[in-house]
Amino acid sequence: MSKRDYYEVLGVGKNATEQEIKKAYRKLAMKYHPDRNPGDKEAEEKFKEANEAYEVLSDPQKRKNYDQFGHAGVNGNFSGQGGFDFGGSGFGGFEDVFGDIFGDIFGGAFGGKSRRKGPERGADIRYRMTISFEEAAFGVEKEIKINRSEKCEVCDGSGAKPGTSRKTCPTCNGSGEIRQAQRTPFGTMMNVRTCHTCHGEGTVIESPCSKCGGKGEIKKTKQISIKIPAGVDDGSAIRLSGEGELGLRGGPRGDLYIIIDVAPHKLFKREGYDIYCEMPITFVQAALGDEVEVPTLDGKVKYKIPEGTQSGTVFRLREKGIKKLHSNSRGDQYVKVIVEVPKKLTERQKEILRNFAKESGEEVHEQRKNFFDKMKDLFK
Repeated sequence: MSKRDYYEVLGVGKNATEQEIKKAYRKLAMKYHPDRNPGDKEAEEKFKEANEAYEVLSDPQKRKNYDQFGHAGVNGNFSGQGGFDFGGSGFGGFEDVFGDIFGDIFGGAFGGKSRRKGPERGADIRYRMTISFEEAAFGVEKEIKINRSEKCEVCDGSGAKPGTSRKTCPTCNGSGEIRQAQRTPFGTMMNVRTCHTCHGEGTVIESPCSKCGGKGEIKKTKQISIKIPAGVDDGSAIRLSGEGELGLRGGPRGDLYIIIDVAPHKLFKREGYDIYCEMPITFVQAALGDEVEVPTLDGKVKYKIPEGTQSGTVFRLREKGIKKLHSNSRGDQYVKVIVEVPKKLTERQKEILRNFAKESGEEVHEQRKNFFDKMKDLFK
């Protein structure tokens, strides 16, 4: 099969500029690259065809020969296998093109970018803390101790023995990477990997610091003061910027996150900024009314129970709940009244209740009889 015209392959005119040719090739290379079309023979052929066309049209002299003599003017430059030496001086434009397109995929294999590691932010630290219900409601200041990395004071964080310094890695010459050429069906590809000697640092320590062993950091216990604001809830997280682990190669410290666990309260339950509790009162207090003492987060307060209060009645104490975050206002407290029925009565107490029933026009035994009669009728 005769070869297609190179300008037709790239989809450009014969008067196309160098940038137009390069742009057209980028588009085709991204579309038909083998890594994006594994096992697709048609895509593989189109990729090789685009390579061949670009290799010629991107070179001014080869393009001139091609324009004058066609394929015969450039056939002598090919290897006969359809492959190309991507690293050779005869195809300098290819590395530039693929550095833009596939730089991230191949880690700089085509773009020639160094893998030498730069500054990295330190790791975050998470610390769980349990506080009381009241401390969550009103806020508190706590002192905690954490173990974290600190710069070695002997070597000042360099990792090298005092009087010495880091040296350029002899294996990668400071680039942090090792490059190896590898022949493939598509030509010579460059394999790039992190240097095993310096682990991508670009430098090595010949004489490590005796204090930190070459790490440049040591673990220490640090005491930190934590201000917990009023209104925090169970599971809240407080972030202290720059209080985490040391950064690498001059990078900033990570952050410290305080995770709050709020201990349950014996009397109160929380919903948002409101709190709820139950308060038992006697039958007499419910019937006649009374002034009772109600427990709150601020201490006991007096509240007047109206006569005839039924069990399950809920009343509200305004601004007696949890203090709202970053605000001076508070939630409310809701108190549910539970009327306690006495379980053991003396004969005298029973007689008083019977007399009360008669005064109220109630027949206790008759009411009980009527109830069971209704039950029998229901299930007949």
